[in-house]
Amino acid sequence: MTEDDKYALREFLRAVGVTAGVLVVFGIICLVIINLSAGDEPLNSPSFEVVDKYKECDIVRYAPHQAAEYKYFMYCEKNK
Repeated sequence: MTEDDKYALREFLRAVGVTAGVLVVFGIICLVIINLSAGDEPLNSPSFEVVDKYKECDIVRYAPHQAAEYKYFMYCEKNK
C-alpha cells in the first residue's frame, strides 16, 4: 500500500466517522423533539353524541378519545 493509498484511507475513515457522529447527534435531537412534542395532550378529544331521548332527557353516548369503548348517561335540563 502506497503512502497516497494510506492517506486516502485515512481521509475516507475520517469522513465516515464525522458522518456517523453527525447522524447520531441528529438522531438524538430528533428523539428529544419527538419526546417533547408528545406532551400531555390527548390525540383526539372526547366525543359526546345524543343518541336517543327518554321523556324529557337526552341519552348521551360518551367516547373517551375516540376509543372503541362507549359510556352512556342521561342529561336532563332542569329548566325546560
